[in-house]
Amino acid sequence: MLQDITLGQYFPGSTLIHRLDPRVKLVAAFLYIVALFSAQGPVAYGLCLLWLVLVTSVSKVHIRLMLKGLKPLLFIIIFTAVLNVFYTPGRIIYEFYFLHITYEGIALAFYMVVRIILLITGTSLLTYTTSPIMLTDGIELLLNPLKKIKVPVHELSMMMTIALRFIPTLIEETEKIMNAQKARGADFESGRLIRRIKALSPVLIPLFVSAFRRADELAVAMECRLYRGGEGRTRLKELSLTRADYYSLAFCLVFTALAILSGKIF
Repeated sequence: MLQDITLGQYFPGSTLIHRLDPRVKLVAAFLYIVALFSAQGPVAYGLCLLWLVLVTSVSKVHIRLMLKGLKPLLFIIIFTAVLNVFYTPGRIIYEFYFLHITYEGIALAFYMVVRIILLITGTSLLTYTTSPIMLTDGIELLLNPLKKIKVPVHELSMMMTIALRFIPTLIEETEKIMNAQKARGADFESGRLIRRIKALSPVLIPLFVSAFRRADELAVAMECRLYRGGEGRTRLKELSLTRADYYSLAFCLVFTALAILSGKIF
């Protein structure tokens, strides 16, 4: 299960999506989320799906990789669907004691599951096609206006990117610790849920120790390279918007407007 978590991983490439300015990709991800949560009806969700299919095909990220990232969240998706099916008021199809299935509940559960799947797979493309350094620069430049009110923009963007970058590392470390514990006779898969949760306690302490050790090593490495924050810092590659960035941003704006308007028209 742990190896199915792909959040925070970056897959190098030379496609149009990989070459886009990280600021454009961040804005595009925000617009995609707005369109997805504003979508009402099959036409709007169809437009969001078309958006995702187009971007995925251009980025050449394999669909299996995106679906693989859904496995750890499968329980949450099913649980959300079940709650909407049984606890949404409307025209009753089937009733059993206090549980009842309605037409509105089935429709809402379907749209909710589609929304969660599109949200996870769509936003994952941001980290799949953007390196941590570029992502840090993009977040910092977008939040630059907040510096006028003394917000530590560089530090915040650096913290967010480091946290995102170390998710795969911590997952890999957790898997190594669990395999080591299994070799010593630990059992994480049998028994009831509470027993399996208690069996994970020997994993947490070495995982925390490893996380703090990695944090200390990262801090020492940054100090050795004379890192002093964002003041006076220069970039190896200065970000600049190209014609492809403007076209891509216009494309995202048009799709967002269509997804919002289609829910009101159809």
